[in-house]
Amino acid sequence: MSKLSIVTKGFIKENPVLVLVLGTCPTLAVTTSVENGIGMGLATTFVLVLSNMFISLLRKITPNEVRIPIFIVVIATFVSIVDLLIQGFVPALAESLGLFIPLIVVNCIVLGRAEAFASKNGVFDSMLDGLGMGIGFTIALVIIGTVREILGSGAILGYEIPFMKGNEILIFVLAPGAFFVFGYVMALVRFLQKK
Repeated sequence: MSKLSIVTKGFIKENPVLVLVLGTCPTLAVTTSVENGIGMGLATTFVLVLSNMFISLLRKITPNEVRIPIFIVVIATFVSIVDLLIQGFVPALAESLGLFIPLIVVNCIVLGRAEAFASKNGVFDSMLDGLGMGIGFTIALVIIGTVREILGSGAILGYEIPFMKGNEILIFVLAPGAFFVFGYVMALVRFLQKK
């Protein structure tokens, strides 16, 4: 597998959210705005790249019987770092994302990539895999967040859209709207993959 395909497979072909259906809880919860989607995506990408790198470094000395607890400790370390950085430098985002940053520890995307890829491949390839999956996760969050923000609040990144002013559809900023948009975006991706 080429280095480029390791990175790009997470964008569409094996997108963790839209194809593999992993990380659904934070996807539905934080995508009320594009800003939240970008923040959560970048935080998860940071954790994916560094935890994949570290787990790959430890793969030959990690006993098989305790590999999952070791993976979780490694992931939790990087989640703690990113959580503290967000709280220190972007407190508004930390407040907006709330509990979902610490919950990256148990995000299936991160643990799944550690088990499926980083524990079996070299350091550089594992970092590329984490980067690709993180970018794919961010892409999914931004797409869903964009649709929800435009339809639900009539704005994008705080800028009002003139024809949406007064025509907002409140359900799209609520939980049911997240499911609607998620379902339609997944269906569109499946349709495009078949083409």
